[in-house]
Amino acid sequence: MSSILRERKNGRDFLLTRNLAPGIRVYNEDLVFRGGVEYRTWDPFRSKLAAAMLKGLPVDSIREGSRVLYLGTSTGTTSSHVSDIVGEKGLVIGVEFAPRVAREFVEKVARQRRNVIPYVADARDPEKYAISQVDAVYCDIAQPDQTQIALANCRRLLKKGGTLFLVVKARSIDVLKEPSRVYEEERSKIEADGYRVRAVVELSPFEKDHALIVAERP
Repeated sequence: MSSILRERKNGRDFLLTRNLAPGIRVYNEDLVFRGGVEYRTWDPFRSKLAAAMLKGLPVDSIREGSRVLYLGTSTGTTSSHVSDIVGEKGLVIGVEFAPRVAREFVEKVARQRRNVIPYVADARDPEKYAISQVDAVYCDIAQPDQTQIALANCRRLLKKGGTLFLVVKARSIDVLKEPSRVYEEERSKIEADGYRVRAVVELSPFEKDHALIVAERP
């Protein structure tokens, strides 16, 4: 069975991920069974990655067995689903700066899953992570310099041909500009670093004034 399923019910598409920690919920999501295997429902109003996939990003953009550096993991809603997707042979390195939030991430996610390593650290300081190169960097940080933070981590830790997933929060960068203009400006910064942008997915109605930029490192 695939680690991620897309289904349609009552005229609405939704996603499921195979639960790597059977019987355990992270954020009160539903547990359902398909072919005798337990899956978790994935709420696109609480996960920008799920929203992007429902708006056209291929569901295999993150693959089983991948190593993923997740910047801004918060309490672990999305990173727990990434853990499901990469499976037992993959790895999720979750970085969170706020100690209280990081503790919740450790209790709800890292302690329940052997493929998750938590770091309480500032994503501006990637040399402090004791890890080798990764297949993907996922960045969801509400800072004006979020793109620069993501690129600094990629230069140090993303392997050639690896993928950057950058959540752009337009209002965190500039509250006056049109969000579409902010997305284009952040895209230009990524391309100036030599990356090939594969997709820019605007996330409404799930997340207002947000987009996910997906780019490949040369």
